[in-house]
Amino acid sequence: MLIDSVKIKIAAGDGGKGAVAFNKNMMSLGPAGGSGGNGGSIFVEGVVDLSALKQFRNKKDFSAENGQDGRGQFVDGKTGEDIFLKVPVGTVVKNLTTNNEFEVLKIGERFLLAKGGHGGKGNFLFRSPKNTSPKRFQFGLAGEKFEISFELKLIADVGFIGLPNAGKSSLLNELTAAKSKVANYPFTTLEPNLGVYYELVLADIPGLIEGASMGKGLGIKFLKHIERTKILFHLISAESEDLEKDYQIIRNELKKYNLDLARKPEYLFLTKSDLLSFAELKKKLALLKKLNKTAVAISVYDWDSLEKVKVILNKIKEAKIAKKD
Repeated sequence: MLIDSVKIKIAAGDGGKGAVAFNKNMMSLGPAGGSGGNGGSIFVEGVVDLSALKQFRNKKDFSAENGQDGRGQFVDGKTGEDIFLKVPVGTVVKNLTTNNEFEVLKIGERFLLAKGGHGGKGNFLFRSPKNTSPKRFQFGLAGEKFEISFELKLIADVGFIGLPNAGKSSLLNELTAAKSKVANYPFTTLEPNLGVYYELVLADIPGLIEGASMGKGLGIKFLKHIERTKILFHLISAESEDLEKDYQIIRNELKKYNLDLARKPEYLFLTKSDLLSFAELKKKLALLKKLNKTAVAISVYDWDSLEKVKVILNKIKEAKIAKKD
């Protein structure tokens, strides 16, 4: 099961206490108390693993190591170890204590979540011409403590959308090395699946139904994953008894959730075309072309039709490469 939204509590380490000590070496006088070490900080780091948020399912509290206290003979306390919390690229990180938020968009990208407390000064640092034997020291400062939420929003070049059992997982499996579960019943896919077609990331978004924008079916849980998808592949099964109704159901849910989703470039595909006679196929495809002129009939059992999909993907890939250059 994909965990895409969690809340945790984090606490950076406290700074160590400064020491009060005096030089023990013969013929040497004066203060020799070391300062406390800084507390460990907590960072977040982007990784490619979509399941990375699973680590926060049961463990909700994370604390970095405290800095060690200073010691005599000018020995400063050791700095506490930092903690790096790994989250999938595409995660929105929100500090629920301060209401600040940011997004992790690159692999290896790191952000500071909570800063460790500064270590306190030992008495060596309080020496002066007027006070050659100070007994003054500082306690370390407390580390920052926050409540944090992580919310994953997939980043994909192409998102496969459509009603349940429209053939999205089958198409993803044929085009990429993905191994999505496929069966002839609704809601086979209960979490997004990703595949890679050359330089393009393809996302199979679980089946949406009428009322999804209001939380029905798999609901808003997966509508949000379409927000960062650049292009939509809208799949409609040839088994549908009302193609236009099925098309409009998905389009309406996109608009209700976020108008920007409905404005994304869309390609329309009539899937499972092998189930239709030539006359039926021609009639249904003509109807879909009135809804979206890009409409193409495809079947995972028809190599030539899959080549049509690849032509579209190759054009998207070339445009992506050109944009980088």
